Amino acid sequence: MKLPAADWTERRGLAALIAALDGKARFVGGAVRDTLLGIAVKDVDIATPLLPEDVIERLASVSIKVVPTGIDHGTVTAVLPDGPVEITTLRRDVSTDGRRATVAFSNDWQEDAARRDFTINALSADPATMEIHDYFGGLEDLEQRRIRFIGSAAERIAEDHLRIMRYFRFLARFGLHDLDADAFQACVDAAPKLERLSRERVADELLKLLATDDPRFAVGKMLEGRIFEHILAGTDKLAAPILDRLVRREQVHGIPPGAIRRLVALLPKAAEQAETIAKSLKLSKKQQRALGERLPAQPEGMTQPAATLFRGENDIRALAYRTGIDAARDIALLFADDDALTDLLARLKGWQPPVFPMSGGDLIERGLKPGPIVARTLASIEQAWIDNGFPDKKWLAEYVDGLDFSPQT
Repeated sequence: MKLPAADWTERRGLAALIAALDGKARFVGGAVRDTLLGIAVKDVDIATPLLPEDVIERLASVSIKVVPTGIDHGTVTAVLPDGPVEITTLRRDVSTDGRRATVAFSNDWQEDAARRDFTINALSADPATMEIHDYFGGLEDLEQRRIRFIGSAAERIAEDHLRIMRYFRFLARFGLHDLDADAFQACVDAAPKLERLSRERVADELLKLLATDDPRFAVGKMLEGRIFEHILAGTDKLAAPILDRLVRREQVHGIPPGAIRRLVALLPKAAEQAETIAKSLKLSKKQQRALGERLPAQPEGMTQPAATLFRGENDIRALAYRTGIDAARDIALLFADDDALTDLLARLKGWQPPVFPMSGGDLIERGLKPGPIVARTLASIEQAWIDNGFPDKKWLAEYVDGLDFSPQT
């Protein structure tokens, strides 16, 4: 079988790179897999039996810039006009501890392919002929949309514990709900070892899983296997149905997947507890802030009536004024009643939060004495302006004119 024609094979500089490696190269991994699936390819990876120093020398001779991004493990990155290409020397594992591997360079293509996690990721293609090399039945698994570890699932996971997370991410992205019983049990058995990994690596895989088009089946299996107990310090008791409802709503309203939004669905709905979990995952400050914005103070979570969030016709816009359009939309998707959701989303569509047209200086000019009372009064006026649907400056002037600034304390 040959790899179908694809735009990425025509990237500028790629032909010169392949020529410099003198036929000792193959396209590997995601570029091959995704081309066969008809998915746009982002990253191009190449494997070669040439040693890293030889690769650098050959590419330098044709004026291709090379960065030694992971040279100790055989990886260098060629900087091409249309994007970087990683080139890795064939390897075999000498030892592994579940977090990192000690490798030795090799010239055996099948030995190198055997290091990979899943059969669908072990495919390679000859750039000259586009002939596909498949040592472990990856083509059939890809056709059946089956996610299968190479060899023993337990052994592959023992080599790298993060493969537990990758299994469920690939199940969500490429699988057809055809769960490999042995693979699932191996993931469940090894799940406690996830606690040994850096929280950043685990969180990165979790967010990638949640960002897939439909993670419900994979996440449901993780909940069933109690795998989240070794990832998150608590999940919502109704995580599965909450996520199911959220994804259905996204699909109905044409809203792209949002990893943080879906993470909120999984977490306890008490803001303080969710914030602690976010910090434990070592999420970035931006991600922590986004998560916090989507968890309004409501300790009873989904059992609390949506009316307490959206009492009046201006509430969703008032929320958007405080948190931003995206956060307000996500809160509606997560917590609003079904019969109110469409109208709430419609009120946000195309709307931009206005700028409050008054400052403390305006109040001082009107006779308010400088001091803490200015900030308190301004906040009160702003809240009235929000509650009345962000009226124009004339309304605001009349409202302020009706205030009594004496006695001032």
